[in-house]
Amino acid sequence: MIRFEKVTKIYPSGDIVLQEVSFEVKKGEFVSIVGKSGAGKTTVIKMILGLEAPTYGDVFFEGENIHKIHGEALQKIRRQIGGIYQDYKLLPQKTVHENVAYVMEIEGKTNEEIAVRVPQVLELIGLKEKSDNFPDELSGGEQQRLAVARALVNQPDVIVADEPTGNLDPYNTYEVISLLEKINRAGKTVILSTHDREVINKLGKRVITIENGKVIRDEEKGRFII
Repeated sequence: MIRFEKVTKIYPSGDIVLQEVSFEVKKGEFVSIVGKSGAGKTTVIKMILGLEAPTYGDVFFEGENIHKIHGEALQKIRRQIGGIYQDYKLLPQKTVHENVAYVMEIEGKTNEEIAVRVPQVLELIGLKEKSDNFPDELSGGEQQRLAVARALVNQPDVIVADEPTGNLDPYNTYEVISLLEKINRAGKTVILSTHDREVINKLGKRVITIENGKVIRDEEKGRFII
């Protein structure tokens, strides 16, 4: 489904962020990308989302070279990927319901579709009772669950989570990771970027370890070993 082929990224400063990185993620997998801060994890995530281009090498999504297509073709791929981030990226002046509805609105969904889908997603993530609350009235864990709802609402094939628990305490971390596992069991491909050792070791799923821009380990039931 997603394939990196000998991807190297060199920034104008001369910093080499990734060096000949190759791996493949199959449909329905739950894959964690781990490494220390600065290892290159976020660059990998940005390349999957089409936000960064390789200096050398190729990134494919369902057989399409992400960085050799443009316009509507690229937007079509991006619509198949939902992103979750450490800083939530919520709209502070909109309610919980409006935050999720807005994502559907910009995709051109009808009011009828929004009226049906938004409550479904809010119920899934446990925030239906807080539909009229604003983000600053939610706990950190609730804000991150709202970010998950925004990523899910347009029913993408892939969920990419970049350090989604970086600002959370252990209890809320557990809730968010459990939610990602639930999403994966429903058939979605999940790619999790993190440097949280405890999360990785509890998951017991595939782990790709990046160190100094290189893949040094790729294990089906991996642990956080750096």
